[in-house]
Amino acid sequence: MTHVGKDDEQLEQSLIDIAVESWRFSRLFGKVVGKLDAGESGRYINQIRYFQKKVEESLDCNGLKLVNVEGQPYDAGMAASALNLGDFGPDDVLLVEQMLEPIIMGPKGLRKQGTVMLRKVEA
Repeated sequence: MTHVGKDDEQLEQSLIDIAVESWRFSRLFGKVVGKLDAGESGRYINQIRYFQKKVEESLDCNGLKLVNVEGQPYDAGMAASALNLGDFGPDDVLLVEQMLEPIIMGPKGLRKQGTVMLRKVEA
């Protein structure tokens, strides 16, 4: 019985790894498509949206969800580590400027912590 649990964990971890890499690839692909002229980019934008939808459906079937916190106020309790947190003072108001890796949640809570870059909110 223990063997099945371990297999399930390995399958979930593999799905999470593929989802994170797909998310990264989608972001990169989106940047490349953004450099194309409007006539060319439409078809590619639809393809990446379809791909993202299929990844999200696969995650959903397994009780997992990608969480993107870009543009939200940063909170030290957030399920994401900030690579540049040391660049700011304790009284600075911070926003999540960019997600480098998404947060992945499951039915039992956090499955994978995200990685973010922050920016200071100017007064």
